[in-house]
Amino acid sequence: MSLPNYRALLFVLPLLAACGFTPVYGPGGSGGALQNRVLVTAPEDRNSFVLTREIETRLGRANSPAYGLDVTITTTEERIAIDREGNTTRFNLVGVADYALRDTATGQIVTSGTVENFTGYSATGTTVATLAGEQDAQERLMTILAEQIVTRLYAADLGQ
Repeated sequence: MSLPNYRALLFVLPLLAACGFTPVYGPGGSGGALQNRVLVTAPEDRNSFVLTREIETRLGRANSPAYGLDVTITTTEERIAIDREGNTTRFNLVGVADYALRDTATGQIVTSGTVENFTGYSATGTTVATLAGEQDAQERLMTILAEQIVTRLYAADLGQ
């Protein structure tokens, strides 16, 4: 087994610093600017509850929020496997989340965007197994969308 080439790493690090690379949790990074400072809009259904929970897990809960995060979720279900009798045996659950991060002091939108992803589940078992698979797919989808939103927020220029 070969060892990593640390000389290459020593060459790459100065290049990253020269291009303005800042670690997310480093001094002046967006991670510190967002940690425990983002208030997510109150959830209205199970999907938005899971999404809010996952975002708060990554960013923390805001006691005195500097930012408000509005998220709108849209999900659709696609039939992707159909047997000879016309029964659907597999579904894809597609989710789209539009988000907008606003400064609570000014009300101005700091950054916004859209993230999209999908998960799937099988419908070949019992009704209970299919419902459990669907709920699991929904939860996995909301977790993925939350991770994408947080990653985009970290990458955003917050004017710090």
